[in-house]
Amino acid sequence: MNLTAILAVMLALIAYGLVSRKLEGSVLTGPMLFTVFGLVAGPALLGILPLQINNQSVHLLAEVTLILVLFSDAANIDLSQLRRDHNLPVRMLLIGMPLTIALGSAAALLLFGNLGFWEAALLAAILLPTDAALGQAVVSNRLVPVRIRQALNVESGLNDGIALPFVLIFAALASAMHVDTGAGDWLLFGAKQVVFGPIAGIAMGYVGAKLVARCYRTQWMSETAEGMIALGLAFGAFALAELIHGNGFIAAFVAGLTFGNTLQHKCEFLYEFAESEGQILILLTFAAFGAAMLPQAMSAATLGYLAFAIIALTVVRMLPVHLSLMGTGIKPVTSGFLGWFGPRGLASVLFVLLILEEVELENEATVFTVVVFTVALSVLLHGVTAGPAARRYGMLSQSMGPCEENMPVSEEPFSQTFGRTEEL
Repeated sequence: MNLTAILAVMLALIAYGLVSRKLEGSVLTGPMLFTVFGLVAGPALLGILPLQINNQSVHLLAEVTLILVLFSDAANIDLSQLRRDHNLPVRMLLIGMPLTIALGSAAALLLFGNLGFWEAALLAAILLPTDAALGQAVVSNRLVPVRIRQALNVESGLNDGIALPFVLIFAALASAMHVDTGAGDWLLFGAKQVVFGPIAGIAMGYVGAKLVARCYRTQWMSETAEGMIALGLAFGAFALAELIHGNGFIAAFVAGLTFGNTLQHKCEFLYEFAESEGQILILLTFAAFGAAMLPQAMSAATLGYLAFAIIALTVVRMLPVHLSLMGTGIKPVTSGFLGWFGPRGLASVLFVLLILEEVELENEATVFTVVVFTVALSVLLHGVTAGPAARRYGMLSQSMGPCEENMPVSEEPFSQTFGRTEEL
């Protein structure tokens, strides 16, 4: 990247930072603005950002962002509290996700006759994870009941890590249908990915948590060192998994989950990363998305892609959420609210880049275009509706009176809760 490009990106970050508070709750979001910035500054228009989809820098940025986001999201998940207080996201994950894959696969097969069964399933799995960052006005609006905000936060924190094995397995199956590879070969590959990856993650996360606890108790380490330790564990788990032929991204997620639920000491760095360095990486990724991916997808998009994107963001998402919450006492307006705010964003972008780099697909151009087009539409629609819908639903929920949506739970945001099993 040349100095002009670096200057343009830095000025964009400075400009966004200066008005970030003013933009909170508005119809303009960071991902939306940086996607537009990338599109305007990229090769399609001004040419300031000379990024192409095959640039190594784009893939490197995507991989680094995915590793750190997976680790930090997982480290902020308290499994014990999830079991106690969060039946809504558990239902959305365990019931809603399989239904979403099934509906998404069916929609892809109906609209795109060139896709094979496993390619359709892969497309549905790539678009499965939700991104709370695209609806930040929802999860930060105090008018929205804590229980509902936590449900969206927890779901988005967990579903990218849960979706990743499905993405890898479906990609291996789709690739096996395209290349001359025996069934045993892809089965062995998939097994190594989803077995050795978690093993590496558990090992790095558990040993890392024990060492941090001991060194913190004996005052060998300083609090400022938490940052380098967390980064070391995330990338260390990734590297270890890849060395033993597992999947490094699954390892990073499992390492964060193990580390966060083994360590009792509260690592402030993880919160600071999510709010500062993590946000910078996310914004840069959306700038690269706008510069390198969006123009290519727009040039190939048709009405069929638009139809699938709309279906993916509505029926394919909202119907499974509604079905998964039946019997909980949740009102239809709330299940509709939870269903609508399932934006597709960072994880889907990173997954499609990962798959296109790792495997060969017969219809990879279709998969790429559909994913990019759906994410772009989600960035726009969910960004525009997040603030107004959160305010409207918040006022409506307050008028509902006592109901399942307003059940008392801890007022502490779930992402700030760090239940631990180890005594220091």
